[in-house]
Amino acid sequence: MRRSRAVLAVLLCLVPAYALATETWMTVMLDGRKVGKLKIDREAGPDKVTTTQVLDFRLTRIKTPLEMRTELKSVESAGGSPLAFYAKSSMSSQDNLVQGEVRDDGAFQVANTVGGQSRVNLLIWPTGAALVEGQRLTMVRNGFRPGTSYQTRNFDPVKQQVATVDVVVVGDEAVDLPQGRETLHHLKQTLAGSNGTQYVDVWVNDHGDVRRGIAPLLGFRMEMAACDATCANAPDQDVDLLRAAMVEAPRPMANMRPAPVRYLISIRGNHTNPFIETDEQHVHEMGDNLYQVDVGFAVPRSDEPGPGTEDTAANPWVQSDSPDIQALAKRVVGDAPTDLQRMRRLRSFLSDYINEKGLDVGYASALETIRSRRGDCTEHAVLLTALARSLGIPARVVTGIVYVDRFGGASRVFIPHAWTQAWLGNRWVSFDSAQRRFDSTHIALGTGSGDPWRFFRSMSVLSSIRIERATPASALMDMPLPSSGDGAGVGGGGKGAAGAD
Repeated sequence: MRRSRAVLAVLLCLVPAYALATETWMTVMLDGRKVGKLKIDREAGPDKVTTTQVLDFRLTRIKTPLEMRTELKSVESAGGSPLAFYAKSSMSSQDNLVQGEVRDDGAFQVANTVGGQSRVNLLIWPTGAALVEGQRLTMVRNGFRPGTSYQTRNFDPVKQQVATVDVVVVGDEAVDLPQGRETLHHLKQTLAGSNGTQYVDVWVNDHGDVRRGIAPLLGFRMEMAACDATCANAPDQDVDLLRAAMVEAPRPMANMRPAPVRYLISIRGNHTNPFIETDEQHVHEMGDNLYQVDVGFAVPRSDEPGPGTEDTAANPWVQSDSPDIQALAKRVVGDAPTDLQRMRRLRSFLSDYINEKGLDVGYASALETIRSRRGDCTEHAVLLTALARSLGIPARVVTGIVYVDRFGGASRVFIPHAWTQAWLGNRWVSFDSAQRRFDSTHIALGTGSGDPWRFFRSMSVLSSIRIERATPASALMDMPLPSSGDGAGVGGGGKGAAGAD
């Protein structure tokens, strides 16, 4: 339910705010409603350039304010070579920090602090990757002649990943900004390999300073525009991002939960297939942006990939190597003899352990949640995944949507959701501690290691989804039904079941 943070991080990555002046302010809007501000400070010396960006962003989720802040700082040589980077983001009650500094051998020593726990590792700088000043210099070096195209490799300090961006110069345009009109160079930046679905339009001056930027955000038009401090600091307006991400159900679904369901889903706009294949979900492209999605049927995938390193290892968000998490997991599972029974005990325990729903929580790590006992679906999924991995059970976080009869004043809708899949024997099996059980109203869009960026990326298509039909298995003759050999239905955990909790 927290997809905005990643989109903002990508926007800052794809639209670096280069300012030759000491200080630049920008107002941040969604569909014309002010929701935040961005302040950019640039300090250029003879040997290095330091750029600091502070983004404040305010949304609501069912009338609950959610305030977020991201601080980015890059230190580069005058020629754009990276020397150090710093990122601080607030997505929960604790700040998440990243600090990287180049060593004498050219590698970067990076310290990550999430949920109060710090990790230090070495980063070999990706070939051709650039921070803010390096990106600005690349832009100026390629010039602003209409039709010019090139690629940049933008390093995101928050995720410590590189985005390869295709850049096309559209041409010069007169642009209306809050404090007057400016003639600027229009550039279209597209994430390479995204088929044009992840793009940002930017307007820059001759020095490569971004004066305006536009990007899609969950069906909204997100815009940043240069203005003065008074304009940027004006009061924000309420925008309920969660309500905009809801998908209307074609019929009441509560009585259909226990049995397999076939969905017919259309996708509006220029999106590739957003659904994933798992042992529990099978997807067929029908053409014309229509997809048949079967959930809960006994058609196991022979090519289902087994667990990889990221499904078993601890990371800054899923701290399965924490003594606190390991001790809790061992206490909860007790003498359970199988991984299936261990997962059922963990799921049942967490359904009651996280006892305070926190819509004002952005995205908390497993360690923070184990201490606060607050959060919603992502806190459930991340902590359950960490508890499983601490016991040696491969696990991953699934992102998607789930049906609810009523939520935030809306009836019969699918809402953004997250749950856990564990590798049991030779297949991935779902467990949902937030909803207390997995069922056929869970539609999966992606899987990940538990870091927030995978969740946010999967959520980007929600406003384009329309569920045309939902048909129970009993009404279809060509659907294989779940096996009853183990006495398990969709929620029972036997072979052919959609889940095991």
